[in-house]
Amino acid sequence: MTTRTWNGLTIPTPGTYALDVAHTTLGFVVKHMMVSKVRGNFSDFSGTITVAEDLLQSAAELTIKTESISTGVADRDGHLRSDDFLSVEKFPEITFKSKSVVAAGGDEFTVVGDLTIRDITKEVELKVEYGGAGTNPWGQPVWGFSITTEFDREDFGLTWNQALETGGVLVGKTVKIEIEGEANPAA
Repeated sequence: MTTRTWNGLTIPTPGTYALDVAHTTLGFVVKHMMVSKVRGNFSDFSGTITVAEDLLQSAAELTIKTESISTGVADRDGHLRSDDFLSVEKFPEITFKSKSVVAAGGDEFTVVGDLTIRDITKEVELKVEYGGAGTNPWGQPVWGFSITTEFDREDFGLTWNQALETGGVLVGKTVKIEIEGEANPAA
């Protein structure tokens, strides 16, 4: 991979890049009992980023296998896979498809796109921090990024909850997504 300069950043040349799943984590955070946070991740996903000549015309797509959700607790993971939440048998995938990219200054960008969970599609804004480009020790081109976004899970039909005797609910409505990733030229 050769690189080029865009607004002071060293970025990849135009082309299609695949997520390096061995070096990408796709995590989420949700409030539990109004007092703490539960973290989890998805281990089975794929995605591509098409870097355009005009960087702001670039596009990204992501597909996540809902069955791969993990919080480290088998009973909770089973509940998250059930019809109360992701209903993985009916809805085996979560998808994201970008619609626009806006420079937010420095190495930060806003990517707007359609997120689909349980066949419900809503527009979300991803905050993207570009991490840079380089070559790994085996000569393979690589570039990295950090992505965050938040959304109301109830907007996607994820409405299960339980009231607490002390007030509040068992599961928070806001889901925060945190992605740390790398991409390589697609084969």
